[in-house]
Amino acid sequence: MFLEQGVNSENKFWKYLVGSVFLIFASAVGQSVFLVALEYDSTLKGLSYPHTEAGLMQYFEPNITLFLLLISFVFVLVALYFVVRYLHHQTILSVTTSRKAVDWNRIIFAFLIWALFSIATILLSYFYNPSDFVLNFKPVPFAILVLIGVLFIPLQTSAEEYIFRGYLMQGFANLVRNKWFPLIMTSLIFGSLHFFNPEVAKIGPVIMVYYIGTGLFLGIITLMDEGMELALGFHAANNLVGALLLTSDWSAFQTHSIFKDISEPSAGLEVILPVIIIYPILLYIFSKKYNWTNWMDKLTGKI
Repeated sequence: MFLEQGVNSENKFWKYLVGSVFLIFASAVGQSVFLVALEYDSTLKGLSYPHTEAGLMQYFEPNITLFLLLISFVFVLVALYFVVRYLHHQTILSVTTSRKAVDWNRIIFAFLIWALFSIATILLSYFYNPSDFVLNFKPVPFAILVLIGVLFIPLQTSAEEYIFRGYLMQGFANLVRNKWFPLIMTSLIFGSLHFFNPEVAKIGPVIMVYYIGTGLFLGIITLMDEGMELALGFHAANNLVGALLLTSDWSAFQTHSIFKDISEPSAGLEVILPVIIIYPILLYIFSKKYNWTNWMDKLTGKI
């Protein structure tokens, strides 16, 4: 089974701590590309180096900023391969799925169902509350955004899924030999890493319910389906559709999206609606399509 693939007497938990340090270092190296580009451009043009987060995010044209931010995840994925292969002596397939090969149909299904829902939600919001949006579409910048998004956003979301729903989930399973602890811990860590997103400062800490709840949802579908394919598809759709369709002055990614949200954000029902209603509906759809059974054992049982 999926978690059991990473559990053995040689796979000590300290190796996951060492591997995590290596992944953090790789991410820092990747992020340095953005900082080096800033230093070079500001020096070349005789401009002052930005020292605030807003200044950093707004220094370059949005497509350039997005590319420089996403390139760091390429470094993370490369580092993850070496950590899994040479530190843990596992294959990438073993931290992806319990199946004999990656099920691309599952990835595509999860991608399509969440992409369609996200597109419909954004379009309905636009038609019912048009004063909250402005049309932000510019053909050439948008075309470049599509190219960057399609190539790199799946790499970003895959890196996050491999770390949390694959690598760390198996790591915590090695530590405690049960299923509920890895599920809870990876969800909390995943959500907590979003704490410094600009959305949190703008909306308030209550949005952490959404981030942690999303991590929990992704962990549940990974454990129930014995693989990450559904989580990979869902996460890619969530970030890609968001980047292409909707941006705002207070979101983590500033993009040349089709629409721009100019409303004042608030911590309303929309923050917790996905967690308490939408995600359970998706769980039901997935469970029926893939014949999930034995929920208690798969989510809380011993290894």
